[in-house]
Amino acid sequence: MTPAVKTLEKAGVAFSLASYEHDPRRPAYGEEAAEALGLDPDRVFKTLLARLDDGLLAMAIVPVSAQLDLKALARAAGARKAVMAEPAEAERATGYVVGGISPLGQKKRLPAYLDASAEPLERLHVSGGRRGLEIALAPADLARLTGARFAPLARR
Repeated sequence: MTPAVKTLEKAGVAFSLASYEHDPRRPAYGEEAAEALGLDPDRVFKTLLARLDDGLLAMAIVPVSAQLDLKALARAAGARKAVMAEPAEAERATGYVVGGISPLGQKKRLPAYLDASAEPLERLHVSGGRRGLEIALAPADLARLTGARFAPLARR
């Protein structure tokens, strides 16, 4: 299994897995997952990496139905600005490929921010560490295992 799944198993966290056949012609991985698995796009979260003005990377976890508000991420991180990380940089930092970047089991622990819309949910879905694999778990467990702080990050 993936490092994300191993992280959950080691922590003893309740979770479930769902898989689907990834279509390499679909560039919107999270939206594809929601559609393929019949999930509400507001409950499927994508993991994005951004570079803050201090040069450090930060992880933002937002619904696939929304866009990441970079100004909101910068505010949450106490930075002046944030820009999206290059895909190759995100892959190097996390150990995952774009479209399969899980917030769990990354090579290096990054400062993490989880959109506030996740907090009241019973369960949310995130990448399981490869394209076509989703993990369902409680937002509080995700926040605890990643060290994420809840913050309003999504722009609709």
